[in-house]
Amino acid sequence: MQVRLCLYLSCRLPTFHQFAKRFYHDKKTQGAVTRLLNDPAFVRIAGHGSAIFGTWAPKLYQFYGEYMDKVIEHNPSIHFNFPNSIFAAATFNFGPQTVALLHIDHLNYIYGWCSITALGNYEYTKGGHLILWDLKMVIEFPPGWTILIPSSFLRHGNTGIAPGEKRFSFTQYTSGSLFRYVDNNFKMRSQMSGSENKEAATRQKERINEGLNLYSTLDELRDMYNTQ
Repeated sequence: MQVRLCLYLSCRLPTFHQFAKRFYHDKKTQGAVTRLLNDPAFVRIAGHGSAIFGTWAPKLYQFYGEYMDKVIEHNPSIHFNFPNSIFAAATFNFGPQTVALLHIDHLNYIYGWCSITALGNYEYTKGGHLILWDLKMVIEFPPGWTILIPSSFLRHGNTGIAPGEKRFSFTQYTSGSLFRYVDNNFKMRSQMSGSENKEAATRQKERINEGLNLYSTLDELRDMYNTQ
């Protein structure tokens, strides 16, 4: 069973909902969603993932905050999943033997980070490892641990677990469409004129070149925290 909680841009119906909105759940599912969002354990896990993000990528975190503030200012009816998390979307995956095959999350913000928390009961030295193919790394990933990765361009997945074991996951992320939505003056591409689309394409190229500057080096982090 998988429950998705997302703030996203709907472009399925061109004449309707061409704005940022919350993901829709039917009445039965929404009850489960509400309980999950209010569960103290998940509130803490969500805040923990967001705090790690702010600690290790402070410039990128600030960038997220500025854009998400603009989204909410434009549409005050929007609220995020957790009051203590910078991420606009989340997924609960209840397995019971959650395994992610090799993939990238191409809809996430290209330089953004995804917070992944492993849950369950499994022997983490024998299974459930996080695999980062491009870095040629296989990482032990115990239940209760949280790892953040740039999931939109770093290929990743995880190994299986033994029969009878259980593995669940909780992830947080933000769609790249939200950042483009703000940059495009809260318009979908289909709503923009030809000249506006050209300007948007130019901005997107500049963003790709500037995005890496939002990452922090270890030296920058040492200097920042040593002076505080």
